[in-house]
Amino acid sequence: AGSAREIGQISSSITMAMIVPALMAPALMNAPAMPVAGSARVAVPKMALVDKMEGVGPETFGKVFDPLGISSSVSDEAVMWFRHSELKHGRVAMAATVGCLVSKLGITFPGDLANGVPFASVGAGGPFAAWDAVPTAGKLQLFLFIGALEWASETKKPHYMRGGVPGKIDPYLFEGIPGLWAPKIRFWDPLNTMGALTEEQKATKRKSELKNGRLAMIAIISFISAHYIPGSVPLLPAGF
Repeated sequence: AGSAREIGQISSSITMAMIVPALMAPALMNAPAMPVAGSARVAVPKMALVDKMEGVGPETFGKVFDPLGISSSVSDEAVMWFRHSELKHGRVAMAATVGCLVSKLGITFPGDLANGVPFASVGAGGPFAAWDAVPTAGKLQLFLFIGALEWASETKKPHYMRGGVPGKIDPYLFEGIPGLWAPKIRFWDPLNTMGALTEEQKATKRKSELKNGRLAMIAIISFISAHYIPGSVPLLPAGF
């Protein structure tokens, strides 16, 4: 009887030893990890995408100029869209600023813009009257050209909001038209000047373009304000 009782107790102990771990397993799997003795958790701040972008300099006190905190309230894709727009508008502003100054100096292209419309007549009324002097067909060509540039930019793979580079323009090597004489042309960089630069030099050029574009946007807005609101820009003469 004693032997039977001992065997029963041993059997019960074995059964409990098998059941208890099985019941505790889910709780152990979901339990928080215990810290290791002598170690401390250090919170590493995550660097935002905008903090790693080019364009910071002394004029922004070495920080990203974002007084309204817009970059922290939008997605990374939106930040890339903002950078692409900044570069694009900066390039347009640089062309507009140079065109405005050249027109003010009375410098024009030789020849005719269209049949019976010389370039000199387009700029005769100043830069702000030049658009009205362009024939309708010429305006349509400009719109088509701008639309083609936008289409090429937005359909490029990968898109600048999904892994691509905002503002990057490929050289677009033109092989010519079959049957007609045409040299090979590398659009945007016909002399391949960027190909001869180091990565550090390219970064410096990109930063210069970004900053010059920002300054040009301020300049062209100032020109427009001074023209339509005399005296609004003290540094520019009346009737600019």
